[in-house]
Amino acid sequence: MAEPPGDPTPAAIARARQAFLDACRLDVETPKPGNVSERSAGHGMRAAQFLASAEAAAGALFTPGVPVGSRVLDAVARTRDAAGCNTNLGIVLLVAPLAAALENTALPLAEGAWREATESVLARLDLDDARLAYRAIALANPGGLGDAPEQSVHAAPTIALREAMTLAAARDSIARQYANGFRDVFETGLAAWREMPAGEPQLATLHVFLAFLDRWPDSHIVRKQGDAVAHSVTLAARERHTQWLAALRGTGPITFDAHAPFDPFAGFDAWDADLKARGINPGTSADLTVATLFVAGCLAAARAA
Repeated sequence: MAEPPGDPTPAAIARARQAFLDACRLDVETPKPGNVSERSAGHGMRAAQFLASAEAAAGALFTPGVPVGSRVLDAVARTRDAAGCNTNLGIVLLVAPLAAALENTALPLAEGAWREATESVLARLDLDDARLAYRAIALANPGGLGDAPEQSVHAAPTIALREAMTLAAARDSIARQYANGFRDVFETGLAAWREMPAGEPQLATLHVFLAFLDRWPDSHIVRKQGDAVAHSVTLAARERHTQWLAALRGTGPITFDAHAPFDPFAGFDAWDADLKARGINPGTSADLTVATLFVAGCLAAARAA
């Protein structure tokens, strides 16, 4: 019998917090082209900074009863203290409303109910949430963030956070989640996660990442290098993703290295090095991947509880 929504139990909070930490750990354990991983540092950052950031942000993200904007600002401030740079602004912006929605979702946790609760949380976001989120963005100082014609993050907001995000949704995939109720995470991301074998979390993580990268131009690349570069990376991801899936499934040639045992990650090493040499970081695709891993982890923990 489902428990009614209300004050979350300590066990439920602990499960959600652990799912977040697991998602952040899996993100850097999995080599993803252009992103920082344990296999490959880059962009002046190392995997250890991302793990420290996750630990620092978790306390802020999973404090019951705290508004979304406060969670975002507190998590970013703690991250700056722990890592000294912006490692997880996008992750924090994505996870904060999902974490708040968990507190209003009946147990045992079900995907549909969580999506409905997330929509309710987004609908209730107000001007204070926007002010706090804008302060967090200014504190994180994400690379390449430019001005906008309306509700620029360089000025004080005058509308609620979801309205501001909706204005940016066409040019930013994280903002789009606020506008569409996290549809891309719950649909595109989870579908990709579930396509991989249950016992292969790194393969699933890479598949989710590539699913996002080959579907939309990465917002972080657009901001830093422009539309043309972002579109070229998307096209390359689409081709390489298709080849990789064919090799995994045995339906196509293993084009990565025919003279060595198939390593499902080694085929991306050269592309990873090239992207990093050019300063290209598909960071938004990685952020969406972490949010997907968090959702998948919470749902799995609920089934096991």
